[in-house]
Amino acid sequence: MMSNAGFWEDNANSAKVVKELKSLKAVVEPWESALKKELELKELAGILKEEDTELIVELNKNVEALSGEVEKLSFKTLLSGEFDRNNAIFSINAGAGGTESCDWADMLFRMYSRFAEKHGYNLKTIDVLFGEEAGIKNITVLIEGEYAYGYLKAERGVHRLVRISPFDANKRRHTSFASVDVIPEIEGELDIELEEKDLRIDVYRSKGAGGQSVNTTDSAVRITHIPTGLVTQCQNERSQYQNKQTALKILKARLYERQREEKEQELLKQYGADKKKIEWGSQIRSYVMHPYTLVKDHRTDFETGDVNKIMDGGIDEFIEAYLKQQAGNQH
Repeated sequence: MMSNAGFWEDNANSAKVVKELKSLKAVVEPWESALKKELELKELAGILKEEDTELIVELNKNVEALSGEVEKLSFKTLLSGEFDRNNAIFSINAGAGGTESCDWADMLFRMYSRFAEKHGYNLKTIDVLFGEEAGIKNITVLIEGEYAYGYLKAERGVHRLVRISPFDANKRRHTSFASVDVIPEIEGELDIELEEKDLRIDVYRSKGAGGQSVNTTDSAVRITHIPTGLVTQCQNERSQYQNKQTALKILKARLYERQREEKEQELLKQYGADKKKIEWGSQIRSYVMHPYTLVKDHRTDFETGDVNKIMDGGIDEFIEAYLKQQAGNQH
């Protein structure tokens, strides 16, 4: 396609094709490189003699390193869903429990921000509502980067915290909940029809921490899809128009995801499978900080006592365990 005459004259199409080429190269080239290394090591192993002890030690090191590379590449094959390579629209909502739950939502946001940073992802805040005393009631961000959705879809569900609350003068143990929702950002136009009569559009002033207005104009936009009750809002773009476009884009993505889940549910019913709902009381992971330290995923039973590492964004093993389990279920 790129060698065709006039290819570079169509900017939109050429940019799309170049992007696709880069994506394909990112998959193929590491495997080709690994295969080349394997052939070189086989060749070297074939000519080594028993007395070449130093070279044998070096060969073993290289084989181990290659094995690690291949394992990482194999894991990438688990991220082969339709939208796994896409950016992620990521939301955290505090559960019931006032300040304690708002603080827990804030702690989770910090954890995911650290995870994103470690993976070289870019974070863009779309909408945030701060807690009255501390923390955040809800936040929606766009996480930009290769496979952001593929990884973070593993985090969708209810997260439970058990700790001695810093907001309790009597130092009692509290249990808090926050829910995480993840949908892919989808490029291009989605086949979702939105009728004006089905939308309620409200404009308001952006609110910062403590409730103070961030700006002096009603530029923040909230859109309610009346038939489904879905609500999206955006306050961080420069104008009311941009906020409205972003909120509409997220609404379409949520409706698309909803339709996809409904189709999956229909298939699951046909095959008699049972899919656990994401709701309060069906937490996917517990983070216990008192009287002992433990983070446990209730779907995979993967657990660790290193709470600090997890809260600093080291959640890769939890994500990998979940994705491997899902791949096993599909087979």
